Amino acid sequence: MTDNYAGAGKQVFGRRRPILQGHFPVALDAGDEHRDTRFRDLPAPTGSDPFRLDLASVLGETEMAAIRDKKRLTFHLNGDMGGIKDAVPQELVAKGMEKSFDPMADASVNPSFLYITGDCVYFNGEVEQYYSQFYEPYEFYPRPIFAVAGNHDGENLHTDDESSLKGFMRNFCAPEPVHLPEAMDSHRTAMTQPNVYWTLTTPLFNIVGLYSNVPEGGAIRSPQTEWYINELKNLPRDIPLFTSLHHPPYSADDHHSGSAHMIKVLDDAAQAAGRAPDMVLAGHVHNYQRISRTDGAGNVTPYLVTGAGGYHNLHHVQKVNHQAMITPTVMDRANDQIITLHSYMDDHHGFLVMSVTPDMIVGDYYQVPRPQEPYSKGNQLVDHWEFDWKSKRWLTNDLSGTAGSSIEPSEPLPLVPSGHHHRQSRSAA
Repeated sequence: MTDNYAGAGKQVFGRRRPILQGHFPVALDAGDEHRDTRFRDLPAPTGSDPFRLDLASVLGETEMAAIRDKKRLTFHLNGDMGGIKDAVPQELVAKGMEKSFDPMADASVNPSFLYITGDCVYFNGEVEQYYSQFYEPYEFYPRPIFAVAGNHDGENLHTDDESSLKGFMRNFCAPEPVHLPEAMDSHRTAMTQPNVYWTLTTPLFNIVGLYSNVPEGGAIRSPQTEWYINELKNLPRDIPLFTSLHHPPYSADDHHSGSAHMIKVLDDAAQAAGRAPDMVLAGHVHNYQRISRTDGAGNVTPYLVTGAGGYHNLHHVQKVNHQAMITPTVMDRANDQIITLHSYMDDHHGFLVMSVTPDMIVGDYYQVPRPQEPYSKGNQLVDHWEFDWKSKRWLTNDLSGTAGSSIEPSEPLPLVPSGHHHRQSRSAA
């Protein structure tokens, strides 16, 4: 498949969408020529190998004590945030996330942080854009914000005086939590992640964050690949391990598609380490998708796409005979693996709330109003899921009170917290 619609001679008319007649791809190979020509060298780390940051060193002991006591940790997940052309969608998502906080609830229920899956600042990660696209929108977000970098964070213009990832390193990988000039009247200090690829450690899970660089389809090279293998080997196995990166391995959208190259990078590393991530978190595609890969033994690995965090232009999921795809849909069967699209939201911006306990990972995805809709609509829950990471299977949403139900029949539906309606997993009690 060629990239473009071409005419006579050297005429080029437009780029092809990643959909072929009679086939609905969830991963394409952009080709080495794209990865080689746009690859950016990585900046020097600001911390020491193995580049880990403990949540307790950022959040504070009061919050961490509640998390350890209740054995639950909740956080926001989102990506592709910057409101470069239209700030309103990003502002609506930011305000929607603020409504997830209940002042009467403890730190185990309230989100402890926001984790961004890349493209924090458009279009070229400029330092001068950090106030309008980062500090101002999240002025009232009350918790720390972590991130992996996306292609727009790293794609400095060749005419720029700024090196690749200069803005990201200043604002997310600072040696100390200082207040930077670009933060202006915001009170938020720079985050202290130790490197552009790094691991966030917590009592209940670890997030290994990769930098998939600038090229279409992503590119991850040595020494990052060796570091990732070592993290898979060495991080504790009694709590779940999430891998985060910007370019999604799988996506059913009609704009980017997933990346066959990222699939190979992750799978090769898992084989070398003898361990695969329990869940993969990505952005890049401007929508929400819940995808899973099931192997021949029936083990499920979720692949989440969370890229509707504020950039104005959303990406649609592929249509079937010009009609919206009805989920769940099996997208591919190959190499004894089944790729399934379980749920998606492609016409509203939104955010994901994830809650992790020793046995369960629970997700709630909320859409926020469109800019032209009444803001009083507020957050609307559009996907709820529960994943048993130890047995590697989804749990069916069940209100019957039978085995596997989240809520016993006599239990009222909890409201936790204000504006964040979801069922609490029994394992979190």
